Amino acid sequence: MTEGASSQRGARLGEWLFLYGLSILAALVLSALLVESTGGAWRSVVSALIDGSLRKPARWGETLGTAAPILLVAVGTIVSGRAGLINIGQEGQLLVGAAFATYFGFLIGGPGPFNVVVILFFGVVGGALWAGVAALLKFWRNVPEVLSTLLLVTVGGQLVAYGLSQSWLLLAPLADRGNRNQVSSQLADDNRLPRPEIFGNEISFAVILAVVAAVLVSILLSRTVWGFRLRMLGRNPRAAQRSGVAQTRYGATALMLSGGFAGLAGAAMLAGGGFAFGNYQLVPGFATNIGWTGLLVALVAREKALVAIPVAFIFAGLRTGSSFVGATGVEGRITDVIQGFLVLALLVPPAVMFLRDRRRSRAAATDRA
Repeated sequence: MTEGASSQRGARLGEWLFLYGLSILAALVLSALLVESTGGAWRSVVSALIDGSLRKPARWGETLGTAAPILLVAVGTIVSGRAGLINIGQEGQLLVGAAFATYFGFLIGGPGPFNVVVILFFGVVGGALWAGVAALLKFWRNVPEVLSTLLLVTVGGQLVAYGLSQSWLLLAPLADRGNRNQVSSQLADDNRLPRPEIFGNEISFAVILAVVAAVLVSILLSRTVWGFRLRMLGRNPRAAQRSGVAQTRYGATALMLSGGFAGLAGAAMLAGGGFAFGNYQLVPGFATNIGWTGLLVALVAREKALVAIPVAFIFAGLRTGSSFVGATGVEGRITDVIQGFLVLALLVPPAVMFLRDRRRSRAAATDRA
């Protein structure tokens, strides 16, 4: 690399860092102004968020456990995004995956470790099959996947709600339901993912599963022929087809893998999420917007699986910390607005750099003319 190219690369990196720093600072200032305008003190809210996500006993373990399914959803979204497909049905795929995991987990049974594998496997199967419906519509009838995946969220929610109303599907026996009307049976202790305790924090095995998945997907997308073909398909479908990349096969595979990761997230929430995700049983509202949050994480991480790891942790921290914000006199839902500001802050620099590069390219073309 020449000295000029090196200095140019350093200058560009400096521009990126400046834009990101400025955008995040603006988001934090806006968040502070919003808190102050609602009658709260922004220092108290920040302290509550840190307490709820990290500082208080057992809280960072809870944050890691929440980040795991978010990261799994984000990783799947990155796979379909690299293929040029827009999957926004992760919430439904996660819910259907959790329903498959619940049904087959109790149907097959077996020794504890074996049944944990069964639960995770059928979570993947359920999510992949539900995304496969959108893939079928896309490549058979040319229905845009951005539309079909979104609509299937509602259909999936209704199907799972029906399953929770039928004892031959998902509904727990009357004796196991207590005062709750529509819940599944609770997983036995040996059917749950391990939760070893580290420094007073229970860490779900789902955390390791999610990080390993992110690393593997990063390697597959960047260092394998399959990943190269998938990226080629996403950047230039016509050139990919001329090079022998089958759009239907690779596209459908990517979309189903995306759904499979969302389904795995649902199964991990069921088997390892603890009380925050339904106390080891399927309940109405089980997904709790994890699918949508995972989609945002993939967007903010700019489809980079390794970058999604810290981003998922940040989003999970906002989620777990929000439960402590109410004690400050500020509505806990304000963290959703703060999350929105951060998303916008992290999306502004790429847009600014894109516009700047295009302007420079046009100016260079004009000079040559």
